[in-house]
Parts: sequence; structure tokens; C-alpha cells
Amino acid sequence: MRLCFITVRRVPDTPSPLLLDVSRLLERAGHDVRHERAEDMVFTVTSRVATGPWCDGLASGPADLYLLKSHTELALSIAGALHDRGARLLNPYPACAAAQDKVRATAALHRAGVPVPATQVVAGHAAAAALFRGTPLVVKPVRGHRGAGVSIVSRERDLDGWQALADTDGGLLVQDLVDGPGEDLKVYVVGRDVWAVRKPFGPDSFTRPGRPVAVDPEVGRMVERVSRTTGLSIYGLDIIEGPNGPVVVDLNYFPGYKGCVGVAEPMARHIHEFAVRRDDAAGESVPAHVADLLAGVP
Repeated sequence: MRLCFITVRRVPDTPSPLLLDVSRLLERAGHDVRHERAEDMVFTVTSRVATGPWCDGLASGPADLYLLKSHTELALSIAGALHDRGARLLNPYPACAAAQDKVRATAALHRAGVPVPATQVVAGHAAAAALFRGTPLVVKPVRGHRGAGVSIVSRERDLDGWQALADTDGGLLVQDLVDGPGEDLKVYVVGRDVWAVRKPFGPDSFTRPGRPVAVDPEVGRMVERVSRTTGLSIYGLDIIEGPNGPVVVDLNYFPGYKGCVGVAEPMARHIHEFAVRRDDAAGESVPAHVADLLAGVP
């Protein structure tokens, strides 16, 4: 089958080692794999191939399955156009679009009973100032990724920078600060496989590998609920271990899995299972000869 990863230009501009390993395993299993950067591709919006698994629009030709790795607005728009034509995507486009919107994502998790911070949305300085009661708040853009624009506000004069960000991004998410150990627990999911990594909190934490830790049973149950609620199967959670238990402070589709060990084989297997099924639900058993190829066995 033809598989297409929709990727983003990395800094530095080198291929993702994880995606390279996953692609090699998928190619060994008989798939034709290519990577397309949204910012470099030519996408024909008015493509004549309107429906079915072979819908195209890319200059390099159509694919049976598209895998959305990029979080840029352009990539998300292209994924949406492919979805509207009937293309198959992993993760599904509606799930990715909801995850990218922090308002929708937080609301969905809260409705499902997943612990999240008390959250409000504001459009400007005046509304933000009215929320400040002297206790620290976390402010983040409504749409964002990798912690961009996230800040902790502990003084009212810190609110002065909010207006420009609100004007640029159309609003801000304001959350109560969860009192934690000063580290984020990054939880990474591929289907039924889960990894956990601890990292110091900071704007550049996505560049650090962190240190692997065991997945707590409570976190494991939380992951099951998030998977059912969001429709995502390749995703990451940012969790703060607060005084009343773990709290989800962010959700991202197809993260980088930095610091995780042994991700390539489960991810390749999950993608293969999804690709060969026609009901968009991975999980059926893999034939022995394909399982050997996905495990890298000659």
C-alpha cells in the first residue's frame, strides 16, 4: 500500500530518526512509503479524484493512507481537504483538528471525566485582568504546539503582554496553575502501547529527551479514557502530578516521542494494522511473516 507521512521542516533540518526507522519497517512489510512536507508540496485543491482511498492532490501522486505528523495550519488544512475527499488519515483529521484547538480539547477531556485545570477563554487584557486574583495562572494560545506562547503569570503587570498575543491568535486559554513537582510527565501513546518520560517544565522542554519512567496504573486508566474520547491513537499528553492526582495540561497528536525506547516497532505495527483494515480500527492480528518484517527480523 502507498503510505504518505505529511511532515514539517525540523530544526535542525534533519529527518526524524523515529520516522526513518518506522518507514524502513513499513517498507520491509511491503508498503511504499514517502514523506511530504506541507510547506514544500504542491497540493491541487481542485483535484478531480474526489472520493475513495486513492484521492490525491499531491504532485507525487495519491496514497492509500496519509499520516499527519505536522502541526502547522497549512498541514492541517491539507489534511482536512483530503479527509473531505474521502481519504484515510491516521490520526483521523477530525481528531487532529480538535486536539489542535485547546478550547475544544480541554472541553472534551473535561466532559469525559479526565482531570484538567480550571480553564477559561478570554479575548483581551480587560477580561484577563478580571480573572487574576493574586494566585498564579497559566496562559497559552488557543491554538498552539510545543509550548509556544505558554507563560506563568504571577503578577498583574505580567498581563500587559497578553493583549498582543490575544490579538494575534484570537484569544487565550487561562488555566489555574497546578501545583506540581516542577517537572512534566510526558505520556506517549501508540495504540495500546504507552511510554512515560519526566522532563523539567520549560519552553524548550520539547528539545530534551527527559528520563523514562514507569507508567502509573492511574495514568494508564487515564490514557484509555483519552483514547476513547478523542479518537486519537498516536498522541501525547502533558501531565502534572498535582496534590490531588495527575492532571492533563496538554494534548498533542503524533508527538516526537523523545526519550522513549522501543517505539519504532509498535508504531510500524500499528500503522500497518490500520492501513490493511477497511473499518479504520487497528487491532487485528498481523500475519507471522509480516510481524517478523515489522520487528526487523530478516
